[in-house]
Amino acid sequence: MSQVLDLTARRHESRVLGRYLAERPGAAARAGVLAFGENNSTGNLTMDELAKMLGAMATASSGAVVTPDTALRVSAVYGCVSRIAGAISTLPLGLFERIDGGERQPVQHDYHWMLNERPCEEFSAADAWTYLVSAKLFYGDGYAQLLRPGYSSAKVIGWKPLHPNRVQPFKDSSTGEKYYRVQPEFGPAYVLDTADVVQLTSLGYDGLTSPSPITYAAREAIGNALAAQQFSGKLFSEGATFDYALQTDQNLKQEQLEGLKASLLARTSNSRAPLILSGGLKAASLSINPKDAEILGTRLFSVEEICRIFGVPPHLVGHTEKTSSWGTGMAEQGGNFVRYTLMTHLVQIAQEFNHRLWPIRQRFFVEHITAALEKGDTKSRFDAYRSALGRAGEQPFMHVDEIRRAENLPPREMSTNQVSTGAPNAA
Repeated sequence: MSQVLDLTARRHESRVLGRYLAERPGAAARAGVLAFGENNSTGNLTMDELAKMLGAMATASSGAVVTPDTALRVSAVYGCVSRIAGAISTLPLGLFERIDGGERQPVQHDYHWMLNERPCEEFSAADAWTYLVSAKLFYGDGYAQLLRPGYSSAKVIGWKPLHPNRVQPFKDSSTGEKYYRVQPEFGPAYVLDTADVVQLTSLGYDGLTSPSPITYAAREAIGNALAAQQFSGKLFSEGATFDYALQTDQNLKQEQLEGLKASLLARTSNSRAPLILSGGLKAASLSINPKDAEILGTRLFSVEEICRIFGVPPHLVGHTEKTSSWGTGMAEQGGNFVRYTLMTHLVQIAQEFNHRLWPIRQRFFVEHITAALEKGDTKSRFDAYRSALGRAGEQPFMHVDEIRRAENLPPREMSTNQVSTGAPNAA
């Protein structure tokens, strides 16, 4: 009986070896550009990353474990992050075109919808911006993937934020090029080029990642706040009583001991029943009281310390213990908040998206419109508009339609020869 042997050359791959090679530096170059989406890396965590997730590297001196999850339990942290991320998520991202003479003008662009309304199916624009900025504030880096209709397409049709724990930046050992290994919630890992990833970094960026403000700069402040909260909660759960001892110079009889035991047991369930002392017993405190421990002062100082790290004025998170130095009126305080807190994040966001959306052409660009946060009260605005129109004796420098646009009003129908004061047409 003859047997026919199939001698056709076939490619044999080892799943274990392939996974090992995919996780090593230079995986992107070995896999080839066209095979980035077929990278089957498991995205296993390193020992440092695993230790950070378990809290082993984020323990404060107070003994409290400081992670993004535990930090959210501190009201000052929650208030600072929600104030920054919430303010940025409500700001419209305008699209402009550079024209001759260094001027610029607003344009209608296809990117408006994904930047201001719906970047992807999973997120609205407000939710996506909140996710991206919150990830930066909690983990040190915020990541977003740009969505394209095809691999070789330069057009962007959307974007979606990525959880920092699911993104691992790395550099190819042979070329030095930077790539991002992404482990999605479902499915195999894949590698992205820098052209497809927006990364918002923080202070201390080393070219790959940034340290977390939560576990780096604010570790001790948040740890103290967590410890103070835990102490206060435990104190109230035990009836706001302190550890004490009973001392006497006399020998107690059995009847006295039984009565004392019954009295103590009656108070173990947060009962306010009086403690019966006999036989010359005196109560002596064994623990320091909250007033001497400065619990309230510690918690107030923690709020200021956390606000200092995030750059948020304390009065915006409800801390009004002292007079604010951020201004007197709402317009002045809002303007200072934009200049000294938000502008750092807004400029970074605009620069990242401008470079990714238009890597070659410099004609179009995006920029946040912060006028809504810097507006004063109605009387102050209208007085300023009156001067801008030249009705207070000054030289006019605005058109009435520009003012109506600033107030979200439709333009008036005006003739081409109308003066800038906005006087009605006599014709």
